Amino acid sequence: MVDQGADPGDDRQADRGGDALSPPLDWPARPDGILALNHLGTFDWDLDTGLMHMDARAHEVFDVRPGEYDGRPESLASRVPPGEGQRLDAIVSQALKSGDENYGTYFRIRRSDGSLLWTHTQGYIRRDESGRPRRIIGVVRDATQELSDTRVQMLRDAETRRLTSVVEGATAALSYARTVEDVIDVLQDSEGLAHLGAASLVMGLVEGGRIHLVAEGTPGAFVPGTRFTRIDEPYPMSEVVRTLSPLFIESREHFAESYPILWPHISHLQVTSAVYLPLIAQARPIGALGLLYRDKIGFTAEDRNLLVALGSGIAQNLARAMLYEQDKDLAQGLQQAMLPRSIPAVPGVDLAVRYRSAKLGRDIGGDWYDLIPLPGGLVGAVIGDVQGHDTHAASVMGQLRIVLRAYAAEGHTPATVMARASVFLHELDTDRFATCLYAQVDLTTGVVQFVRAGHIDPLIRRIDGTCRRVPVEGGLPLGLSAEFGRIEYPVTTVELDPGHTLLLCTDGLVEEPGADLDDGMQRLTRQIWAGPLDLGELADRLCEAVEDRDGADDVALLLLRRRLSDAPRSGGRLKEHVAPNDPDALVGARHMIRAAVRAWGAGERADEIELVADEMITNALMHTDGAAVVTLRVLSGVDRRLRVEVEDTSSALPRRREAGDDGVSGRGLLLVDRLADVWGVEPRGSGKCVWCEFIVPARD
Repeated sequence: MVDQGADPGDDRQADRGGDALSPPLDWPARPDGILALNHLGTFDWDLDTGLMHMDARAHEVFDVRPGEYDGRPESLASRVPPGEGQRLDAIVSQALKSGDENYGTYFRIRRSDGSLLWTHTQGYIRRDESGRPRRIIGVVRDATQELSDTRVQMLRDAETRRLTSVVEGATAALSYARTVEDVIDVLQDSEGLAHLGAASLVMGLVEGGRIHLVAEGTPGAFVPGTRFTRIDEPYPMSEVVRTLSPLFIESREHFAESYPILWPHISHLQVTSAVYLPLIAQARPIGALGLLYRDKIGFTAEDRNLLVALGSGIAQNLARAMLYEQDKDLAQGLQQAMLPRSIPAVPGVDLAVRYRSAKLGRDIGGDWYDLIPLPGGLVGAVIGDVQGHDTHAASVMGQLRIVLRAYAAEGHTPATVMARASVFLHELDTDRFATCLYAQVDLTTGVVQFVRAGHIDPLIRRIDGTCRRVPVEGGLPLGLSAEFGRIEYPVTTVELDPGHTLLLCTDGLVEEPGADLDDGMQRLTRQIWAGPLDLGELADRLCEAVEDRDGADDVALLLLRRRLSDAPRSGGRLKEHVAPNDPDALVGARHMIRAAVRAWGAGERADEIELVADEMITNALMHTDGAAVVTLRVLSGVDRRLRVEVEDTSSALPRRREAGDDGVSGRGLLLVDRLADVWGVEPRGSGKCVWCEFIVPARD
């Protein structure tokens, strides 16, 4: 339409004959009245002469007066920016060469005042019988408003699509949120809040008639005194919770006028508008969400619908997260109630225990650990796992833990402890079974007796950090062994040297879906070898490794390191069996006690020890029908002590009372109480053990 180079009609001058060609007889074409009524200007471009006639409306579109236009397209070059002219010429030339009948395009023109406006032209190409183009007849119109409206609508449509995509993305991300903090993180993520166009986000949860602020927005946005607010206070979140309706604040003036108490505290944030949404789940408000904007004024109907939909989705996911946290708190409380409240300090031992709940399910299961101080420098370490991940598994675990502790404290051998626990679980009203590993450690000698019921093997870490798996011969899990009548559990004995660490754990620390158990044990061995020396740090490191691989099972862990700095050390040990109704055996025991205490350097306390031991043996023989077993040993620790133990087959506990009229009956325990530094009574299997200790001088 605008010729900025060669004239398209130059190569056709000779076709009409003569040196000066005249326009065709029907040129220029007259526009239809309807075109003028529709504000369309017309043009008729004769390609042979290069002349282009424009009507008055076309002159208005190009902003030229009749005297300013000489009928040649190149005189309009000042009205068409160079880039637009080149693009327009290319479109026309392509249509002429390709044989098209018409073309159309939008292009910009520059008015006389320098402003740019959009126009639209459409041309119809007339050709002769040979197909040669002769004329272009077309229309031109002002398209500024049209493109403005179209562009605005396109922008609105694009914004609606974008916001819809953001809402859908946020909803999808929220479906993976498990806690309230996860919900807040999703909303504040750069892919969420920023794409919603909001500059800040606040969220409150309804708690006991108040709103607890759990997300306070950007740094510096927190308003003092709003951590907890009443629902009847004049704040936006309180209002939406009261009315259960969204609140759209469309300007700074609207905000300042409606909430004069809040506005002075947030005016520095340059907030231009805001929306507060009630978070409603199961027909009741559970909280409120506020989005604050810095460059937005007003909300379209599409904005409102999308934000309300977003609030509904957030509310449902938030309700689910709150329910999950309530269940988790309940589960963890129950789990902690079933586990030992504290692990006792045992002289000569460094300890570390951990329990990590599963990431799936109700975060509660049947894994447990326990440490049981036993007489005679012994300690029992237990690790176990009841089948299942629910409150029933935790309940069974709690009962089984108490039973195991009781059997061990009664003085039963490790094999008997495990066998009785299996019978107990079998007779319990449950269909669950349990795996378990029980280790009885003699801290004076380092001898460890292991009994395994379907559990994974223990590991021992040496002083140099190397770690080895301890193969322990085992039996069926607890409950199953009693059901099948196979409650005999073999005992495996190993030595735990000073500085070595014993590791007991449940399979959650080892197993990984799709991986072999042996591979898991090898991986755990490498982790222990590379881990820190401190037991607490090592336990944390092992549990963190489970977190990194998204462990779906519970983990219970017990680490026990034997040390000698204050552990009981045996300086001598003597054991004698005294049969009932055998005076010679009693005399022999007295001689043995007298010789031992003097040989071990009891010094001035030798007579006291001999007298107390004699009274304890005599008391056992007089008040029981069976034999008595007397054990003497020297324990070296912070203080050097001599310990006397007398075991019998009666479960009746002795009572201290004043002596009778004859001055004999009842004096035994009085002597023990007054002469020994400490004494006590412990159950031992079907009987008991009365023991006492005397602090004696250290030997040179």
